[in-house]
Amino acid sequence: MRRRAENALSKVPPYGVDVDFSEFITSVPATVEERRIEELPSGVVERARELGVDVSEERVGGTYFQLDYSVVRTYVVEKLRRYGVVVTSIEDALKKFDWVRDYYWRAVPVDLDKYTAATELYGKHGYFIYVPPGVKVKEPIQACLFIHRESVAQLVHNVIIVDEGAELNLVTACASLPTKALHIGVSEFYVRKNAKLTFTMVHFWGHETHVRPREAAIVEDGGFFVSYYVTMAPVKSLQMYPTVYLVGRDAQAYLTTILLAGRTSQLDVGGCIVFSGDDTRGEVVSRSVIRDEAYVVMRGELVGERRCKGHLDCKGLILSTRARGEAIPMLRTCTELAELTHEAALGRISRDELEYLMSKGFTEEEATSMLVRGFLEVGLDKIPSPVREYVANVLEVIAKYAKG
Repeated sequence: MRRRAENALSKVPPYGVDVDFSEFITSVPATVEERRIEELPSGVVERARELGVDVSEERVGGTYFQLDYSVVRTYVVEKLRRYGVVVTSIEDALKKFDWVRDYYWRAVPVDLDKYTAATELYGKHGYFIYVPPGVKVKEPIQACLFIHRESVAQLVHNVIIVDEGAELNLVTACASLPTKALHIGVSEFYVRKNAKLTFTMVHFWGHETHVRPREAAIVEDGGFFVSYYVTMAPVKSLQMYPTVYLVGRDAQAYLTTILLAGRTSQLDVGGCIVFSGDDTRGEVVSRSVIRDEAYVVMRGELVGERRCKGHLDCKGLILSTRARGEAIPMLRTCTELAELTHEAALGRISRDELEYLMSKGFTEEEATSMLVRGFLEVGLDKIPSPVREYVANVLEVIAKYAKG
């Protein structure tokens, strides 16, 4: 595994801005120290609260919190612990459970590119979550990957397994405090037969932070995978292209991405669903609000290999004369049994709609916020009710500050 990673260290991905690893620190001490979230530095706690982290842990079923390379909190409520639910670091899981090796670098190849290779060679920790067969975790489990040191490269590997007939509602709230940092998050999801995983991400990275998620999911018969990603603030660059493999009959996947791009952010974000099983269904939805001198590329890809239905929906809202956007949908199939469709659009706020709202007494800023809010409201019906209100509030914040 390490040999494959070493050979891929110079493998630049086809999309996004390249990052020079030498500008960032990977030799940060990696520790495991159980602390309550409230005991962390005040700036970290404040930002965590802003992101919706339940600091008191009164409304969640479990917590994983990593600060740079230090695991500072792993917690599961007693009821879920008795049922066999596991929340721990990936390194701890690899030591305790031999079978975890069967899932390690299985969905995401270790030599996919320089970022996956660096994670294997230099990364430390990341979370491991396992839900046993038939266990339905109603209370959200929360995970937070936080960077608070200048120039740190946080390279983590996450593995999430929802076993047969089980359910998990996983919420990640990740952020950075410094002006310069690198985050690489490799995440592998395994949704077994008739299982359901809802993965909600709300991220607030610094405007000088480079972010490189590397994600893939394997969904078996009757499995249901929902991914809902929101980035609340401008980043230096973001490049991600999660891939979902629907390998079982009647498997489903819905990927939603909400982006706020400002300053000089460069975002290249996509999503791919491979329909390998019969009667599979899936949708990739992207919404981007682009202002200042930001540049956003929205990619979407559907690959129909068996009888399936899939749809792509990519839309961008341009809020300044210097902002740029691209929408690149792609459909591929090798069978007449696949039904794949797409729609894509880029444009500005309708002047007629803006003037109509202003005629009703709203200011231009208020009217703009209302229109942006309506533009962003997609996919909320796919999110479980305990998290839906939280995400709706996040979208409200994005809409309010979309103009600057």
